Amino acid sequence: MRDIVSDILTWSWFSEPHGYNFNGHLVRHPGGNICVDPVEPTGDALDAIVQEGVTRIVLTNRNHCRAANRVRARTGARTVIHPEDADHARSQKTELDDRLEVGGTVGPLEVVDASGKSPGEVALFWRDRRILIVGDAIIGNPPGRCGLLPEGVMDDPARLKSNVRHLLDLDFDILLVGDGVSILHDAKARLRELVETFPD
Repeated sequence: MRDIVSDILTWSWFSEPHGYNFNGHLVRHPGGNICVDPVEPTGDALDAIVQEGVTRIVLTNRNHCRAANRVRARTGARTVIHPEDADHARSQKTELDDRLEVGGTVGPLEVVDASGKSPGEVALFWRDRRILIVGDAIIGNPPGRCGLLPEGVMDDPARLKSNVRHLLDLDFDILLVGDGVSILHDAKARLRELVETFPD
């Protein structure tokens, strides 16, 4: 566990098949800490998460259930996901408590439509901090750049690219990714470079 930016902790798990890290994030907030897409933690990392305390576990998409049940069991947090991704998450034995709705909020984080890879994928926008947190909609690979997962794993590539393009409407400078390396400065410019490769 380490601070990636002020009031956000991260920990990683290296995926051999992908060749890059999967990342979990813990957002400290006076209204209750939020754990986003928790990857499998070491024993020390899990103890640190428990010590920090977690109120809610946010799953940005159906494939990021990861270690949600372990964190939920140790912290008593409530796990939330968009309803369109909930059935798949439950089929993976993920214990869910509440629904995420686009346009809603979780603590300081605004829930933004990032669907396309899956029908219920969301991104999380911390407007005051100019931070955007994504799951599978955008990956940080190669390091320092934004990328997409292969189209073969996307339900609707055109929808995903449209929603990624709309993320440029948000005012952010930091991009925290669930897969790959996060971008801590000028992230919007890096995302614009990716979007410029999309067909019109």
